[in-house]
Amino acid sequence: MSNNISTGLFYSRSTASMQKLQAQFDRLNEQVSTGKKLLAPSDDSVGYQRLQVIGRANADGVQDAANVKLAQATLQQAGSSLSQMNERLQRASELVLQGKNGTNSDTAKAAIATELQGILESVVALANGKDARGMPLFGGKDADAAVTKGSGSALRFAEGKAAAMPIGDGQSVEATVNARDFLATKDGADLGSAIAAIVAALRAGETLPSDAADTLATVADQVTATQASLGAREARVDLHAAQLKTAANDREVMRAAIEDADPTETIVQLQKTMTILQATQASFSKLSSLSLFSYLR
Repeated sequence: MSNNISTGLFYSRSTASMQKLQAQFDRLNEQVSTGKKLLAPSDDSVGYQRLQVIGRANADGVQDAANVKLAQATLQQAGSSLSQMNERLQRASELVLQGKNGTNSDTAKAAIATELQGILESVVALANGKDARGMPLFGGKDADAAVTKGSGSALRFAEGKAAAMPIGDGQSVEATVNARDFLATKDGADLGSAIAAIVAALRAGETLPSDAADTLATVADQVTATQASLGAREARVDLHAAQLKTAANDREVMRAAIEDADPTETIVQLQKTMTILQATQASFSKLSSLSLFSYLR
């Protein structure tokens, strides 16, 4: 009876040992296949909770990165438009200087007037450009056109200003400005009325109005200042983008340390476990062939 009990106990322990080794082998094999050492929450409850936090942070980071990318694109587009406006306004200033020359023929004055009108149309078109969302680059609080021309070519501007764009961590940036801020002056004059007055004087053969020329110069300075301001905002957004990327990289390092298996170490452990399992199975197979085991069966 004692022999039966001892043999049965040995058989049970051997079977349990092989099952444990087989489970360990299967787990290591899965780790090699998936590259993950954390396969279930029960493996490491604290680590699993940390992974959940990292996952939420990554999801927020993806949204923040998308917002930053949109802000960068909008700022770059606005800067490019302002740069083109600047070129046209410089040309307008050159034309005004030519127009002040008393030796110009009527034909030359008419040509200058026509080119100035074309410059105004071009600037207005640039001011009415839209960003990637289809919103006015230099509009107001609504989706209305940024600039429209009224009577006498005076410019009308959208009301208010566009909402700031969120870029993460409670931060936001004003990626655009209202066209009124750079195409109109503090005394109520604007580029449209100034060029209209200059054109009218050229066609009438009269002296160019100095206040209109001053308005043109002021608007050109404001466009340059606005371009510089948006450039500074773009630099800030670029810095924030770099910080987001660094934070994402740091989170990936943390995630890998918690979740990823070391390929070399895992393969070594897998081979070692397989060797022990095979040896145990071989020993059990040899012992089970003894007459006592046969007797028990």
